[in-house]
Amino acid sequence: MTGNWFATFAIFSWPIVAISLFFLLPFSVATVSNILGALLLLPSGVATKFEMIPAFDKVSIPNLCAVLGCILFARRAKQFASGVGFVEVLAFAYITSPLITSLLNSDPVAIGDRILPGVGYYDGISALLSQTIYFLPFFIARRYLTRSSDVEIVLGALVVAGLFYSLPILIEIRMSPQLSNWIYGYSPSAFVHNFRYGGYRPQVFLTNSLATSFLVATAFLAALAIWRARIVVKSISLPAVAGYLAVIVILCKSAGALVYSITIGACIALLKPRTQMRIAAAMVSIGLLYPLLRSVDLFPTNSFVGIAAIFNEERAASLKFRFDQEHNLLAHANERAFFGWGRYGRSRVYSDAGDDISATDGLWIVTLGQAGLIGFLAQFGLLVLPVFRAFASFQFVKSKREQLLMAALAVILAVTVIEQIPNASISPWSWLLAGALLARAEAVRAFVGQAASMHPLSKRITSDA
Repeated sequence: MTGNWFATFAIFSWPIVAISLFFLLPFSVATVSNILGALLLLPSGVATKFEMIPAFDKVSIPNLCAVLGCILFARRAKQFASGVGFVEVLAFAYITSPLITSLLNSDPVAIGDRILPGVGYYDGISALLSQTIYFLPFFIARRYLTRSSDVEIVLGALVVAGLFYSLPILIEIRMSPQLSNWIYGYSPSAFVHNFRYGGYRPQVFLTNSLATSFLVATAFLAALAIWRARIVVKSISLPAVAGYLAVIVILCKSAGALVYSITIGACIALLKPRTQMRIAAAMVSIGLLYPLLRSVDLFPTNSFVGIAAIFNEERAASLKFRFDQEHNLLAHANERAFFGWGRYGRSRVYSDAGDDISATDGLWIVTLGQAGLIGFLAQFGLLVLPVFRAFASFQFVKSKREQLLMAALAVILAVTVIEQIPNASISPWSWLLAGALLARAEAVRAFVGQAASMHPLSKRITSDA
């Protein structure tokens, strides 16, 4: 997709913004600001494509700028993970699986009058390069965002992003979601999807209104964690910030974001950090096991539809339709279970006449259909593993402040995983969250090992380690 000239100008001007951030700000702050700022400000769905190289868009250019920032500005950081471990195996599978999928799907598929082309070597290599670039924030965060202060920076940036984005959100709630169209000459989603409950759902510059409301919900959760950790930010009232973001979540008119804000918000505000970590581990387990539960019909779909019907019959019907679509798509995905069907719509379901009758919303079913079980386990494994690693290392974190912040980051990442069941909202920012949590968990375990080697009875980790 292409917007107006300013959309292209904004994307190709971003390196100037990114390098300026690295010049002016500490490296960790600049890295986080580069990835999150590009997500918030650059146009979605606009790309410039040249032959044989990945598209230049709001994902690839900021991610490559982050790599350049590491080369030019990062101090030599201690590597806490060494050798080839489970993370490296999952990362290798995630990056290379598109190539294997392409090799196994070179055959065209005929359905009625429709012919779906085979996937060639070029497609596999192109997908491999694109996936590698998409995944870069995970590697960068894991390598450099290892300190406890980096967790605070990530959560703080999320709160600032929520406050900053609330202004265009309020404009779109009042004027309709048109900012992307007005500024960049293109709207990445249909206007009809942004009208709900008698009013407008804001989209701003993200892919859709659901992604915008989810971002605000996670900003609200981060604000609660910073408030509870009693972090002082000049003269800013954190309770007022959290309350303000809660109001913005309500105005976004997204049931999912509202449910996350209420349930997970109560978890962050009221429960002990260790209990929060347990909840995060349980949530990501559900996200990882969801395809299996659906395959063996153990997920209580009828109960969820029944609960939805209590509040809104229309939403209950929509939920039932979604579950029915998942069932059909999952049956098709199982025909090529390990590496999937590849691109060109081969993973979708068609009628005997060749008409596309699929509705793919959740990232899990899209990944499972296109990349198969291997691709799904690699992608979701890299998202959930940081939570399990953080859960395992949590016992060694003695600082109450770091416990609260680390648990909040784990819960926010867990909510991100759960969100991929009904929707698809993974972005470079999601990968940075996963990499930052994994980095801190590995750093904690590394310090424990060092302390044990020097003082066998010592297991205390200070907050500035």
